[in-house]
Amino acid sequence: LIPAGDFLMGGKSSQASTEELPRHKVSVNSFYMDEHEVSNLQFESFISATGYITVAERPIYWEELKMQVPLGTPKPADSLLQPGSLVFNQTETPVDLNQYMLWWEWKLGANWKHPEGPNSSISKKMDHPVVHIAYEDALAYCDWAGKRLPTEAEWEWAASGGNDSNKYPWGNTAIEQSYEKANFWQGMFPYMNSEKDGFYGTSPVKNFPANPFGLYDMAGNVWELCSDKYSALTYAKDAQRGSVKNPKGPKKSYDPRDPYLTESYVVKGGSFLCNDDYCSGYRIARRMGVDPSSGAIHTGFRCVKD
Repeated sequence: LIPAGDFLMGGKSSQASTEELPRHKVSVNSFYMDEHEVSNLQFESFISATGYITVAERPIYWEELKMQVPLGTPKPADSLLQPGSLVFNQTETPVDLNQYMLWWEWKLGANWKHPEGPNSSISKKMDHPVVHIAYEDALAYCDWAGKRLPTEAEWEWAASGGNDSNKYPWGNTAIEQSYEKANFWQGMFPYMNSEKDGFYGTSPVKNFPANPFGLYDMAGNVWELCSDKYSALTYAKDAQRGSVKNPKGPKKSYDPRDPYLTESYVVKGGSFLCNDDYCSGYRIARRMGVDPSSGAIHTGFRCVKD
């Protein structure tokens, strides 16, 4: 049970980007939240009970895809328009961190059962968070479980453990001194990971200490989907209202970094790939938007309930 609370939502350090600002007054009602990210074992139970097929396991239709890419983009070969998802490939040397496709690869056959591709397995990772989850997949699981996705405000309040001055779910201890507190990328992203936390990829849920509300992995491991549509202007508009109660996000998405994407949803918490040089996603206030029609090897979710 996460108690009701009033807090200042938004960035609280020099790392805060414009989309995390300004800090603004928010209040949320109490709610229940899963103590950890949905695991492979839990998701497998859902699949067994429903026969659901995830987005990453379905064929890709060019008529839908071409609406999400620049006008005039040529149609890929039919051999590439097959089920798959995004996987991470470590580079051999330092690269331009603005060229993210240098470490992301669209891999055919990658999905929740085969996170690194068709020859990989989750047989020894049933206690790890499920990945390659698209927004539609998360909603389907929530509906089956009688729950829902958290709003961004609920997620941020829960991650803070009731203290909105915390930069991270564990407090304000610097990230370089906190490798035992969360699963993230230690070293130089994306070519050198020292694995001081003991993991190169995902880690078992509940492997690191819980925050003051008893929640695990609110930083690192996998990015977690929220119910809000993503807009870079959300915080500025909410701040103009003075104080907002139980905000549910904007009606329309807006991401200046991806103008062809007409709909995107908030993810919070960072992942095993987050590093201060790249995204600092393990900060409580950090927010990003993702395409609802696809997932990736570092994207999962947890549920809440009224």
